[in-house]
Order: sequence, then structure tokens, then C-alpha cells
Amino acid sequence: MTETTPVPTRRTVLCGAAAVLATGAGGVAVAGCSSSSADSGSGSGSGGTAVAPVTVGAAADVPVGGGKVYRDAKIVITQPTAGEYKAFSAKCTHAGCIVDVVKDAQIQCPCHASHFGIADGAVSAGPAPSPLPAYRVALKDGAFEVTKS
Repeated sequence: MTETTPVPTRRTVLCGAAAVLATGAGGVAVAGCSSSSADSGSGSGSGGTAVAPVTVGAAADVPVGGGKVYRDAKIVITQPTAGEYKAFSAKCTHAGCIVDVVKDAQIQCPCHASHFGIADGAVSAGPAPSPLPAYRVALKDGAFEVTKS
């Protein structure tokens, strides 16, 4: 009977090397070595990592009954009714394409024609299997601050 030795994962090897280097540098803490499945790199896991708000644009850019896609930030902000702002991920839940337009009270994806409601991000048409993830949005000095959590 042969005994097999477990093979360490890439993460284990890199974290071990980082720990050795950190010890030599005065014991600096090593981040990103969690093996938790919640550690997805999004900053939203249960590891207590604070997520800084992202400033994306002015309130004047988002019309009532419509919205605006901030492509670089992968955020879409809508204004379903006057003074009510909503923020969602701009990444379609079907194939990961970035939505490109808010038209006729719908957030629209150009890849496979999925549509999402501007009030709640719910799927209203297309192959998307789930709503767009919602983010916290606040107005600060006339600009949107969005917290991806």
C-alpha cells in the first residue's frame, strides 16, 4: 500500500513564502491568504474588509425615469422617481457583459437582450437568471458615492 502526500495549493505555497518574507521584514501582516470561500477578491467577503465608496458622477446626469451607465466603474445608477436613486452592478447576470443603456425604464444589456427594471434591478426580459446586484448609493456634494458591498 502506497501512501500519498497531499500536494499544497498555489495559494498555500505563496502564502507560506510571503509569511517567511514578512517575518524577515519585522512581522508585517500578510493579506489575501485566506482559504475561505468568501474570499473572492471583491472585498465583500466576511473577512471584515472595508469597501471604500466610489464617486461616479453628478446627480444631474441621471434623468427621472432613466439612468446612466458608468462603464469604467461597472455601475449603473437610476432614478425611478424624482429624488430616488438606485445603484446596481452594470455586469449582466447572464454572461457578464456590461449593460450599455437605460431606456424606456429598463437597463439593457447589448449581448443577449436581457433587460432589468430601474427600480429594483429585477430581470424583465432575456436570458439573465437573476437581478442585477444592488449597491448602496448616496449623494455627497451633488455627486454619487456608491459602495459596492
